[in-house]
Amino acid sequence: MMFLKRTTQAELDAFYPVRPECQESVPKPRFKLRTGKTLSARRWHSSFSEEGQLDIAKVLRRIQRGGVHPSIRGAVWEFLLGCYGPNSTFDDRSLIRQRRREQYDEWKAECKKMVPVIGSGKFLTTPIVTDDGQPIEGAPGAQGDQQLNNDPAFEKKVIQWKQVLPQIGLDVVRTDQPLVFYQNERNQAKLWNILSIYAWEDSDISYVQGMNDICSPMVVLLENEADAYWCFERAMRRLLMWAMEYNPNTFLLYETSAAAETTANVSEKLLKQYGKYERNNVRTGFMDYQSGLAVFLAASILENKHKRILKEAKGLDDVVEILGDVTGNIDAKKACKEALNIQKKFFKKAQLQTQ
Repeated sequence: MMFLKRTTQAELDAFYPVRPECQESVPKPRFKLRTGKTLSARRWHSSFSEEGQLDIAKVLRRIQRGGVHPSIRGAVWEFLLGCYGPNSTFDDRSLIRQRRREQYDEWKAECKKMVPVIGSGKFLTTPIVTDDGQPIEGAPGAQGDQQLNNDPAFEKKVIQWKQVLPQIGLDVVRTDQPLVFYQNERNQAKLWNILSIYAWEDSDISYVQGMNDICSPMVVLLENEADAYWCFERAMRRLLMWAMEYNPNTFLLYETSAAAETTANVSEKLLKQYGKYERNNVRTGFMDYQSGLAVFLAASILENKHKRILKEAKGLDDVVEILGDVTGNIDAKKACKEALNIQKKFFKKAQLQTQ
């Protein structure tokens, strides 16, 4: 049994090797292969019909019980993120994949005309244009096409995009540094390409810190750059839909008139369109607390660590050190559940005070 456990752990380590000097600092993964429960490659392939339709219910049950084997994670995530529908056939997916790869190549070629570094296996970490959009002499990539369109709005989009490229590069350098995978500059460039092209195609979002961490698993799991891009694009769609639930502006949609009705009369049909957190806000009438989930999350972590803080902390530095240990060791599901419990208590007390 011990030999089997060592073999299993060695098998996992082989998929995502960590640099020797980082072995001690990298948190140990909680995932473990569970024979008979983990979705294996054999179980995955047997879940498809002859035409290629996927028995998604069967797959999800297996994933919930024991996770996904690393050898098939890339293919599984393409379905979980909605790149392909479970009812699609092998032929359908082949056609969709080819079309998406062609579309990605077109966008990549368009971006390469403006910034030749894209697709070269290199990436930028220093500015190539000034604040007013003028190319910086001698900067790599500054020699791309400058007059692609006479439309001022387009010119502004190009400048803003070029200004964000070095920020993407700096974040790429910091992404998953312990992994051997990112010791290869071409793999870093692959991540940079995807984020840069996404920033160009979705200029409303462009790029913000943290998107590199969302994209990185796609780059590691999927060998083809275009496939990784579309997986990342679908992940961003999901995140945007979830974010809409926590956007303060969505609360205006609950109100049928300007203070003409109390929130107690808000349509249940409307409330069902949104998340549990927002429904509590609306029902209790506390519109000022609509963006406070982060506060409740912080409160749940403090409550979890308060005994250690009271016992060990002798100053602010000790508190910072204790809370610093939380990084990378939080059970996200448990923390969110505790945060919602604290929020529920808060709203209950606040509602009593207004009566």
